[in-house]
Amino acid sequence: MQTRNKILDDISQLMTNAMGVAHGAREEAETAFKGLIDRWLADRDFVTREEFDAVRAMAQKAREENEALSARLAALEAKADKAS
Repeated sequence: MQTRNKILDDISQLMTNAMGVAHGAREEAETAFKGLIDRWLADRDFVTREEFDAVRAMAQKAREENEALSARLAALEAKADKAS
């Protein structure tokens, strides 16, 4: 029985080590793939979400200012038409 337990212990240890190696290889592969994707996206000049949101906010503000100025201009033109 002692030999059998030793064999099972060795197999168990071998499997544990194999799982550790597989886990490490998986993490390394994920890191390499993420790096590859990051470089590919950078080469395509894609913007980050933060940059997109900043430009979107600027465009929204410009649109609101444009609408306010249009309303003001319309009011001034109406006032000028009444005066003439």
